Amino acid sequence: MPAQDTAFSTPPPQHTAMDAHFVAPDIIRRSDVFARRAKLLRIVSADVIPRLTLHHRAEAQAATATLARDNEIQSLAHLVLGTDLQAAIDFVTGLRDRGVSMDTLFVDVLEPAARYLGHLWDEDICDFIDVTLAVGRLQHLLAVFNDTDGLPAINKKRLVLMTTMSDEQHVFGAAMVEKFLSAGGWNVQSEPAAPRETIASLVERRWFAVVGLTKSCDRGLDELAAFIATIRARSCNRAVGIMVGGPVFTADPGLAVRLGADATALNAPAAVVLAQKLFDKGAKTGWQEGA
Repeated sequence: MPAQDTAFSTPPPQHTAMDAHFVAPDIIRRSDVFARRAKLLRIVSADVIPRLTLHHRAEAQAATATLARDNEIQSLAHLVLGTDLQAAIDFVTGLRDRGVSMDTLFVDVLEPAARYLGHLWDEDICDFIDVTLAVGRLQHLLAVFNDTDGLPAINKKRLVLMTTMSDEQHVFGAAMVEKFLSAGGWNVQSEPAAPRETIASLVERRWFAVVGLTKSCDRGLDELAAFIATIRARSCNRAVGIMVGGPVFTADPGLAVRLGADATALNAPAAVVLAQKLFDKGAKTGWQEGA
């Protein structure tokens, strides 16, 4: 990955207002944020978008609807990589005004845009900071359209508990999700491979907006379903969101809901946006606090 410098300065006021809740302070204070976005937009406009256009043009006759949706995903990703949040808001508003619900927009456009940003990172077109800033914009978009961006003490509510099943051996993916969540402004408590009773007792005592669980294989799925049910039953936040991840869910995304979770995400940037969706859902449902 490209090297990251450590220069910081006080961010411009408009940048603070747009992204303060959705990007970690040490990232948003960087002196090179706007320069990064300008440079990245030139790269994406000059190289990535033309290549994608040529690729999709070859497939257009076979899959016109898919092409249109792919263009929307890439257009939104392009916008959130830039500096103009209002342009991204206007873009999503245009899609919503066609009669598309926010739930459908999330599944078909916003979450895939986050996954696409992860692809740009994998290809070394964007680095970690670039993707973090863009994912912050996607989180902010969700909050704007779900009317949660103005919640009082919003940062105190952005709490997520991350854990893996006690027999889990593959934890790199979970660690990467935690890194992106922290960079995305979340307060992350990590309890890898903690006993189930430890996690149940923790959610009973401490309020979390979201709990994330990692499972890599298809052994012990009944135990995972029981664990999810226990978390919901004992959580002091009765509207807690539960997301799951790992290869077993990549192979079968529908398994997440069948086991009692809310959803899964296919890569780390998408997990951050999913956490924001669950945060918004909990806020609209009406959180309950036990402490």
